[in-house]
Amino acid sequence: MNIQFKKGVLNLCVLVLLDKQDRYGYELVQKISDQISISEGSVYPLLRRLTKEGYFTTYLQESTEGPPRKYYKLTDAGRDYLHEQLEEWRSFTEGVNKLIEEGVRHD
Repeated sequence: MNIQFKKGVLNLCVLVLLDKQDRYGYELVQKISDQISISEGSVYPLLRRLTKEGYFTTYLQESTEGPPRKYYKLTDAGRDYLHEQLEEWRSFTEGVNKLIEEGVRHD
């Protein structure tokens, strides 16, 4: 998949996954990787940035499989941001799909 496509949707994927439940970084990478081929290194800078911007809080939780894990939790501001991003995504994809359909019909 085109790297630019991925960059644009990674933000939204992380927000959507954290809306359902708190998750740790590697878990997010795995969930996204199930659907989209991404590198682990692309998610962590995004998590740091969105945390810094106040969309997530973090906490440590003990793990039976090693050191404590850092979990990310969506804040109220993060939930508002998610809804804005979803609306933009819907509008964007609707426009792109219309253009694709128009192009395909003319071929």
